[in-house]
Amino acid sequence: MRVAGICVQSSMMHTLFLSMPSLSLSFRKARVEESDLIAALVNSAYRGDSSRAGWTTEADLLDGQRTDALEIRTLIEDEKSMILLCQQDHEILGSVLLQKKGDAVYLGMLVVRPELQGRGIGKHFIQMAERTAQQEWKISKMTMSVITVRQELMAFYERRGYRRTGQILPFPDDPGAGIPLVLGLQFEILEKDL
Repeated sequence: MRVAGICVQSSMMHTLFLSMPSLSLSFRKARVEESDLIAALVNSAYRGDSSRAGWTTEADLLDGQRTDALEIRTLIEDEKSMILLCQQDHEILGSVLLQKKGDAVYLGMLVVRPELQGRGIGKHFIQMAERTAQQEWKISKMTMSVITVRQELMAFYERRGYRRTGQILPFPDDPGAGIPLVLGLQFEILEKDL
């Protein structure tokens, strides 16, 4: 799949035309009033039976919710973070968190609706997230954390130019982050120079 053209941003709205029949994606910052919708989207892509329709599910690793509307609202209101939405027409297909941390931007909670995964939307969404972070905060590095047992996810990000740092973090001992279903969950930090 090849990018055929990009319309220049107009008040944080981007449109990306893909060489797929009748698929055009647009990207914009989320609004506070969309917090419930975004939380439901993130939870549906990571946890529970609905997430099993896609390949990014954590349902066999973690129970509980991934986020809630209060956390999403807080992230949207914080000047050092934003939630970027991916849309087709007016339908939200995905969301991603961008959070400025020092001289880098952390990319997290990247989701595409489970039934739409595997169609190349995520690849283009990552490109737009990186471009948006550069424009918004003038940074040159992106970071993320990936559960180490998710080798297929690590490989996906490595194909997008992210490299494993070897920096390992323990999984949070906080039920709000999820309830581990397997022992020894931990994260590895990945990074990419933009």
